[in-house]
Amino acid sequence: MIPRLLFLLITVFWVAMNWLLWRAEYASHGVGVRVPVTLVWQKILTAPDISSLNVFQNGERTGFAEFSTRVEQEMAALDESGAVPKKLDSHAGYQIRFNGNVSLGDFTNRLTFNGHLEFSPEREWREINLKLSSHATVIEIHSLSAEQTVRLTTASDSITNEQVFSFADLQNPNNLWGTFLGNLGEWATGLDLPFDLQTPSTLAQNIHWEAHLDRIMLGNESVLAYHLETRVFGHPIVIYVSTLGEILRVELPGGVIASFDRLGNP
Repeated sequence: MIPRLLFLLITVFWVAMNWLLWRAEYASHGVGVRVPVTLVWQKILTAPDISSLNVFQNGERTGFAEFSTRVEQEMAALDESGAVPKKLDSHAGYQIRFNGNVSLGDFTNRLTFNGHLEFSPEREWREINLKLSSHATVIEIHSLSAEQTVRLTTASDSITNEQVFSFADLQNPNNLWGTFLGNLGEWATGLDLPFDLQTPSTLAQNIHWEAHLDRIMLGNESVLAYHLETRVFGHPIVIYVSTLGEILRVELPGGVIASFDRLGNP
């Protein structure tokens, strides 16, 4: 009787200890637990470091991308011996800067992009600037929320064309797509995306982001990260964000993956 009791106690002890060890390693970190999307967005807007990503399509490296925030830019400008000012992340609103270049699908010319997004202290967007350029074409997009307009400038073969669209015009994206099709249609087909676009309001209603804690492998190291996911036109989009707000991995349609470059070398 006593040996059986000892065996039972040892078994219970073993199971309990393994459960506690598992909980300390995983459950205490909240892996799988849902988190507010607004929390992850705030982390991205206040990331203190540059996110450097290598871009791959179907396993082949095709380019790079970099993202930085106003917080990173202001911290980089600080005197190393100086103290970090309080509320560095919100006193002037938020900003995300990005740049890079890619060559995707059958589009032989490399596409270079750069721009920035401005947000208010309440995280509402205020301004968008985007520049796309290939071998013979340059496209610039500028929009101010206060003006409710989008300015599109295209330059090709020494010919410059400028058009201004109201936000109301954007309710018919199928017509607007023709403006871009002549310049970016070949590149867009490389992403295997549908051309039957929806109105922005309908599209926004159908996009639902979800976020939870997860782990991602960076080299040989397992790192805790936020896992953001949604679907656009039936295609999944997944973004992994570090707990400090760095973008670690982006998975897009068409076999496109942007993965964190630990060395930050484009």
